[in-house]
Amino acid sequence: MRRFCRRPAALLGLLFMGSAALAQPAVPAGKVEQFTLANGLTVIVKPDHRAPTVAHMLWLRVGSMDEVDGTSGVAHVLEHMMFKGTPTLKAGEFSRRVAALGGQENAFTGRDNTGYYQQIPASKLEDVMRLEADRFAHSQWSDDEFRREIEVVKEERRMRTEESPHAQLYEQANAVTFVASPYRRPIVGWMSDLDAMTPADVRSFYQRWYVPANAAVVVAGDVDVARVKKLAEKYYGGLPARPVPVRKPRLEPEQKGLRSLDFKAQASQSYVSLAFKVPQLAGADLLPATPTATPTAAASREALALTVLAAVLDGYSGARLERALVQGQGQPASERVADSAGASSGLIGRGPQLFTLDGVPAAGKTTQQVADALRRQVALIAQSGVSQAELQRVKTQWAASETYKLDSVFSQARELGSNWVQGLPLDANARLIAQLRTITAAEVQAVAAKYFGDDQLTQATLRPQPMDPNRKPRPPASPSAGDLR
Repeated sequence: MRRFCRRPAALLGLLFMGSAALAQPAVPAGKVEQFTLANGLTVIVKPDHRAPTVAHMLWLRVGSMDEVDGTSGVAHVLEHMMFKGTPTLKAGEFSRRVAALGGQENAFTGRDNTGYYQQIPASKLEDVMRLEADRFAHSQWSDDEFRREIEVVKEERRMRTEESPHAQLYEQANAVTFVASPYRRPIVGWMSDLDAMTPADVRSFYQRWYVPANAAVVVAGDVDVARVKKLAEKYYGGLPARPVPVRKPRLEPEQKGLRSLDFKAQASQSYVSLAFKVPQLAGADLLPATPTATPTAAASREALALTVLAAVLDGYSGARLERALVQGQGQPASERVADSAGASSGLIGRGPQLFTLDGVPAAGKTTQQVADALRRQVALIAQSGVSQAELQRVKTQWAASETYKLDSVFSQARELGSNWVQGLPLDANARLIAQLRTITAAEVQAVAAKYFGDDQLTQATLRPQPMDPNRKPRPPASPSAGDLR
């Protein structure tokens, strides 16, 4: 289940929510090539000849944040419908053909992006490029097919959100935390919007956003750049160019006071989440330094310092929150405050970012005691700073993680596509690690003192309710509902 905001550990191995991952590998100089087709589609290629396999991905710079009220969830529904055929393929045939090629495939929808991918033997690259270009340009489905699939999406919402007290809390908390930003809406959509959604809503979203200039094809693995370019021109180059719709700014207004949410649900334990609005990293600030600093340089530097702060609090086993709140270091066992505690910082995204502290109270403790203890750990850093040993530990972990991730061509393709969606340079991860290494203890101390007041805070608390003894367990999902993309 997605967390309300990512832990630093998860941030270092970031999945498909739309931000570039710190833990993914640096891009070796000279190995990645990017070019743009005449219709505006971007192609990014990274050869890696260690194994005869290829990851092929199609990234769209469109996600739930591009929806409008009343059609929440349409980006995710469209992702499902993209598997329902073209004029030359029947529903489900795309997946069957990729499997017959010896490959695996799936798709994902996030706030900032939508993606489709296949991992296949290198000799089958042309086959999947032909299939994906056809699907991208000519996807179609009947109204009856839509009516069946929308029920699958509703079942996905029931299973992943409505059956999970924590997921319901995160959803409600986002709606309270954000006012104008489209991040306030759930990726899967509100159930009432799914109930009211029509085939025309989904077709309109497809026609509006699935245009070549809003897409990137990423290929990583045992490939030759010249051949990939030739195949991209052959299968994607002939697609008609269309303009990308103009995106109007939906800026979040300044928060001027504490926001709070009490959420009641049948659950076994209480839980509290503290979300603070913080600055984010601007892509321009990862580019080589220029004589004139960018207008966002100071905020980007603070965003990096907040990422380090989150890692000092919760970036490794035995970090500050675990020692102080979960282990109760230096205190009697009866004074242990939390069964679990975490910290995360958003850093990069097309929308506003959050720094989140959260925890589950230990037996006999309250959510407010946990919230107070979490904030005390930040206040302690604001007062006394962090040690050089702590800084060195988290920076060493980040550097080591680059090497580990190089083993996966899929991770390499994912990194490149994520960077493209965010408007970052292709080697953004290497640049990011380099900048994180320069963050000082004084900078971490400064952001700890600046961004954790009540005016930036939304506090969400799960209040457990007794379990209903008459509640019947849900039957297992039907086979058609099991393919929850």
